[in-house]
Amino acid sequence: MNNYIITVTRQFGSLGRPIAKKLAEALGVAYYDRDIVDMTAKKLGVPLSVIGELEEAVQGRFFRMKYPLGMGTTDTQDTIFRTQRKIIRELAEQGPCVIVGRCADSILQEYPNCIHVFIYAPYEKRYETCLKEFHLQPDEAKKMILEVDKARERYHKAYAGYLPGDYRYKNIMIDSSVLGTEGTVKLLKSFVEEHFCTP
Repeated sequence: MNNYIITVTRQFGSLGRPIAKKLAEALGVAYYDRDIVDMTAKKLGVPLSVIGELEEAVQGRFFRMKYPLGMGTTDTQDTIFRTQRKIIRELAEQGPCVIVGRCADSILQEYPNCIHVFIYAPYEKRYETCLKEFHLQPDEAKKMILEVDKARERYHKAYAGYLPGDYRYKNIMIDSSVLGTEGTVKLLKSFVEEHFCTP
């Protein structure tokens, strides 16, 4: 296979992040997620905490998701996005990789050799994941699902111009609850290999 990029957008609680990480491991390619935040902070010459205030965050043993880049499109937020866009394009040029979130699907929409994946799951399954995997309390789990999904949709709509789950911009959309994490990784790996196989 030649150089290729897989972008992953996901619903909260669908286990999209661990699936993306395991997929990168299975394919033997680079994986980028929070690394992009670190790179952005360094490039802008600001503390990581500054970017963190406008990015999604995980603190303590509970997940605390903030609005990616805030709720609006201020100059600071736009600067962060433009910097992340440049970084994502640079990473895409370096070699095969899996990139999670941050509108990578939109940023790399015109790039050849890209597969854009959306991972979702029924509400009940995501709620169960929040309780069992993330160890959230019932009320907190419901709040997180609602708020994080809305935050991601707002961010994606603002900077990509469409919702993260818009099928018109995806190559594959998969319900992770059907096959579970390992099964979903196996299916996606097969899809990628089949798509990029050379005759």
